[in-house]
Amino acid sequence: MADSKWLRTFHQSAAEAELVCFPPAGGAASAYHALSGALTPTVQVLAVQYPGRQDRLGDRLCESIDDFASAAAAEIKQRSGKPLAVFGHSMGATVAFETARALEAAGLELAHLFVSGRIPPHRSLGTSLHQGSDGDLLDRLEKLANEPEQVQMLRDMPEIAEMILPAVRSDYKAVETYQFSGDTPCLSCPLSVFVSEDDPTVTLDEAKEWERYSRGPFTLEVFPGRHFYLDIHTAKVAESIRRRL
Repeated sequence: MADSKWLRTFHQSAAEAELVCFPPAGGAASAYHALSGALTPTVQVLAVQYPGRQDRLGDRLCESIDDFASAAAAEIKQRSGKPLAVFGHSMGATVAFETARALEAAGLELAHLFVSGRIPPHRSLGTSLHQGSDGDLLDRLEKLANEPEQVQMLRDMPEIAEMILPAVRSDYKAVETYQFSGDTPCLSCPLSVFVSEDDPTVTLDEAKEWERYSRGPFTLEVFPGRHFYLDIHTAKVAESIRRRL
């Protein structure tokens, strides 16, 4: 099936299993180009393209997790009947979780939900960066980056920051105003949680609390690195996903 407004394919594969990947705040579908290559040909990766970035720069931004999840779920339901799994990192984990809820509520059986680098839904971020200055947002990006000096480019080139930061701010509004509603457990699919050793946004104990959200099998895996460990340990993450699918 051809790419759609919300879904991008970087590597074509005849694989039976499909994995829909949700980017972190400020991220785009291209964040999963390397993971797509690492999983080919075993798993077909479909990377989600949020509005307000890259080829969707002019599209209206989503300002709530529900906006992201409902739109993504509507597109995913139009896919073929292949076994389907969902993956999300950071903000993308929360969007993936709510998308999984919407898909199961619509009667779609999911093969797996993977959440990475994220506190569980009942926990609040306790921040209000979406109401702060551009400098506050850049400080946050710098804190999370594997190579903080890369963020300096946005400070040195304000014309690029003007294109990127509105989506970052809108994404932070979505995650900072998100409130889980519903009963637990609320999913039936297997649930795997990935967390890194030195992630400043989620502790190991917090990651373990995801277990309450599904009646299916639960696994927790710890990787070396910081918040964006996935960019460095792509092969290890791909192998973990492949093993579970």
